[in-house]
Amino acid sequence: MKQDEYLRVREILGRRPTSSELAIYSVMWSEHCSYKSSKVHLRQFAAKAPASDALLVGMGENAGVVEVGDGWAVTFKIESHNHPSYVEPHQGAATGVGGIVRDIMSMGARPVAVMDTLRFGPADAPDTRRVLPGVVGGIGFYGNCLGLPNIGGEVVFDDCYIGNPLVNALCVGVLRKDQIKLATAPGPGNQVILFGARTGPDGIGGASVLASATFDEESAAKRPSVQVGDPFMEKLLIECCLELFAADVVVGIQDLGAAGVSCATTELAAKGTGGMTVRLDAVPLRDETLRPEEILMSESQERMMAVVTPANVAAFMEICRKWDVPATVIGEVTDVTPEEAARGGRLIMTWHGETIVDLPPRTAADEGPVYDRPFSEPLTQAALNEDAPDRLARPTDLRAALLQLLGAPNIASKEWVTSQYDRYVRGNTVLATPADSGMIRIADVVPGLPGDGPGPDGVTTRGIALATDGNGRYARLDPYAGAQLALAEAYRNVATGGARPLAVTNCLNFGSPEDPEVMWQFAEAVRGLADACKTLGVPVTGGNVSFYNQTGSTAINPTPVVGVLGVIDDVSHRVRPGFTEPGARVVLLGETDAEFGGSEWAHVAHGHLGGLPPAVRLESERLLAEVLVEAAASGLLSGSHDLSDGGLGVALAEACLIGGYGCRVILPGTADAFTELFSESTARALVAVRPGSWDRFAELCAKRGVPACALGETGGESLVVEEVLEIPLTELRTTYEGTLPAIFA
Repeated sequence: MKQDEYLRVREILGRRPTSSELAIYSVMWSEHCSYKSSKVHLRQFAAKAPASDALLVGMGENAGVVEVGDGWAVTFKIESHNHPSYVEPHQGAATGVGGIVRDIMSMGARPVAVMDTLRFGPADAPDTRRVLPGVVGGIGFYGNCLGLPNIGGEVVFDDCYIGNPLVNALCVGVLRKDQIKLATAPGPGNQVILFGARTGPDGIGGASVLASATFDEESAAKRPSVQVGDPFMEKLLIECCLELFAADVVVGIQDLGAAGVSCATTELAAKGTGGMTVRLDAVPLRDETLRPEEILMSESQERMMAVVTPANVAAFMEICRKWDVPATVIGEVTDVTPEEAARGGRLIMTWHGETIVDLPPRTAADEGPVYDRPFSEPLTQAALNEDAPDRLARPTDLRAALLQLLGAPNIASKEWVTSQYDRYVRGNTVLATPADSGMIRIADVVPGLPGDGPGPDGVTTRGIALATDGNGRYARLDPYAGAQLALAEAYRNVATGGARPLAVTNCLNFGSPEDPEVMWQFAEAVRGLADACKTLGVPVTGGNVSFYNQTGSTAINPTPVVGVLGVIDDVSHRVRPGFTEPGARVVLLGETDAEFGGSEWAHVAHGHLGGLPPAVRLESERLLAEVLVEAAASGLLSGSHDLSDGGLGVALAEACLIGGYGCRVILPGTADAFTELFSESTARALVAVRPGSWDRFAELCAKRGVPACALGETGGESLVVEEVLEIPLTELRTTYEGTLPAIFA
């Protein structure tokens, strides 16, 4: 807490704060909890939000909720656990999963799947070898123990993330649209119940403090600030919460994540009557030596806080006993006088009969500092953009160039990572890694709430798809366009599986907001994402900002990660990403230009970053998605894969390897072979049209003005590009699958 912020606390209270009050304000006004440096920019997401009949709950709650049909709703969100995952990789990543799962639980939903988007330094760097196995192990351990399928994400390597990895975790949950729960504490006399794990010293000042400071040589000494997870308790907590919701004994609910009891009590009170009394000495402890301020700041995991009417307390406790989940009444909702309401309500906490906290909760939860920090374009930006990749030597051997890209860590198979996650537990996974998007069939996920869709036994055939994307190199070259390109790729990835893009979440990873150049990158990225969401008609439902991602004075590349949720009416119509049958027509959709700024080819072959990223084509993306969704619903496609890193050459190779069939194609001839194979122009996809379906598909493309060029046909055991290259699938597979095991196994 800075000096002027402390003086403001004194002004609010009219006196010197107690140590417990100072603990509450320090964590609630941290960058991680208050968004004090980002609020002025994030407001664009609401100001520019497109109209959406599907949006049920938007920004401001624990997670956004959208209606997906058949009486179902979906809640999803992505958050960062970057700093804890560097300090203690296994527990940092594991509790990142646990925290985002509880956000989904607090909306009244059953969590049904998780995803993760990971970024590390160079794959062969010593620090990456320390951090990556721990992060992957933590994600797999926690998610597998919960029984949640991990259906997708990203693994990216770049020099800028050495010493500052990014660990962004996403969770999606399903609920009936009339069963939404909110973080609020209405009704004077209602009881405040803390349930779940006991409170310990682990995580004191964890996410709220670690995520509000830069890293240095002493970061390893901050291990005690990293939370420790118990997925088995969280599994009990999930089932307990679902039964509590089904019994309708919960008035309001909040998870305990960053800032722990401080956050849960102040936010519940602020969104309710504004009044609450809490007996802090009633909080169940694992360590009886904890002081009040430590209890308030502890980020011990697997804890929830509920508001329950007095008449329902006994039933609440009985359900908790059934699931062996400890539960304790620690407080009560109170009314406030008009004078107290005008000041922001009144939160009183006692410790063995002594009042240690008496503050207006809204001032802590909602009225923290708001900084409109100065920002300016980096002094090096113009020179960076002028250093276009045109000057780079192009390869004369395109076969070797393609194999080089396929074996590069960013493109090579991530099976070594994803095989440590269970992708199919619960039996509702329809698509998962290495598909462009993960897809889950919506089942009867809440006890006593049967589906009412058209499927057998009333279970809906509807499904949801999710994709996450981001490219820090693109955003470094142009943060406005880079954020839009992240959205465009995730939007396209959802559509390739046959789902209609519906809503957006984001995790915005940047350096220090106190650096005007970083703030320029952030402001431009937010502006770009808000404008693109408006154009594509997909609202932002919520997300996360992660600042101070830098080691010393060196910031990471600006890395806005965008998650897109889509809906598909019938999951049996989903489209797989590879060439899954012989005799299908291979078709390239979209237009190709010579666009290599920030490309994987420039990065791998030359270590180069400069120029401008590929042009953003939002209207083309929208039309392409419409073609892909309609073609999937009509059963015209046997395969569909987006074009992104590495361009057409990589997409062809991946489609062959994923589906198991080779292909023989001829390049369109509209550009030179190098450009057509490796350009990263956007709004493009590679599809396999079923035999006999070409005329209908071509008509569909023509109707929407989407260029469609038939390249050839699937079949055989090699990738053949006529007059350019021929590579057996066995050689492709050896190159593609050997990279990460050789480094980490």
